[in-house]
Amino acid sequence: MANSGIWRHADGALPNTLALCYVPLAQIAGIALMSQPIWLLWIPGALLAAHAMVIAAYLIHDVAHQSVFASKQVTRVVGEGLSWVCGAAYAPFRRIQHMHIRHHADRADLTLFDPRAFLMRAPAWLRRSVFALEWLYVPAVELIMHYQVVLRPFYNPRYTADRPRVIVVGLSRLVFFAVLWMLGWQVLLGYGLAYMLFLTALFVADAYAHTYEFYLVDDEAEPVPRDGRDAKYDRLHTYSNLISERWPLLNLLNLNFGYHNAHHDRPGTPWHRLPALHAMRYANDDPQILPYKLLWRTFRRNRLKRILAEDPGDISVGSGRADGFLGVHGVSFLSIV
Repeated sequence: MANSGIWRHADGALPNTLALCYVPLAQIAGIALMSQPIWLLWIPGALLAAHAMVIAAYLIHDVAHQSVFASKQVTRVVGEGLSWVCGAAYAPFRRIQHMHIRHHADRADLTLFDPRAFLMRAPAWLRRSVFALEWLYVPAVELIMHYQVVLRPFYNPRYTADRPRVIVVGLSRLVFFAVLWMLGWQVLLGYGLAYMLFLTALFVADAYAHTYEFYLVDDEAEPVPRDGRDAKYDRLHTYSNLISERWPLLNLLNLNFGYHNAHHDRPGTPWHRLPALHAMRYANDDPQILPYKLLWRTFRRNRLKRILAEDPGDISVGSGRADGFLGVHGVSFLSIV
């Protein structure tokens, strides 16, 4: 379909409007619920605030693929705004977009920071703390991935130009946190919980999407070898992590990101068209489909083993075929920058 006004695709006007409106409304509603004196509203408030960030993140993903807006300028402005909602605006949207497009072009997981190498060099007390927090299901490694983006401009000369941006974004976030505190300490606590739930949701979706080769690069333009990584490689090393096969509407909880093979087949396909593309190309028993019901066990059992693992593990056959798939830390499109 041709574009319609600001929209890249005419049929994207309604779903994208709904998703874009949902983000601030859900965030405000979540904060309002957490500020109430009725404690039973605190948990749904935190969940709603977390989900607002999840939807914002996957809108960033589609926006980065230029599949939402026709205008590159609108794409950049909306991408920056959504990044702020996710607490990821310390890096420019342009770099988020570039690194993610490279992920598709190079058919590899590229990152400017390797949490495994960092933890191996870190003091023993810090490494033990990370293991303890991950055992408690606190996404410590993903927190490190996000906050290294904040610190990098102050220790890496390549990124000194980002210092003013980090300071301005940091101050704006502090003001936001101060407002949450004024609404009640439980609101700030709930937002912290929401942010960790958000990071966990992104981790599960990203960590089990690929068994790609992993490359640490010094800057966003550094080339990596592409030998042998063709379309067949891409298909065999990409997995569709569906939240639910039985109730497809539940996959909207992360804007159909789980239809990942279909997305890599045609990266420009907008999120609202992915279920139809997936249905055309993949049978229900396709080995590349790894629904969440197969991932929960490995997510739990291997939460310590994967912290320093350099290999994502293996996928076998049968009902427990994902048990050896450790997952990969540090590959979120919001934090590899």
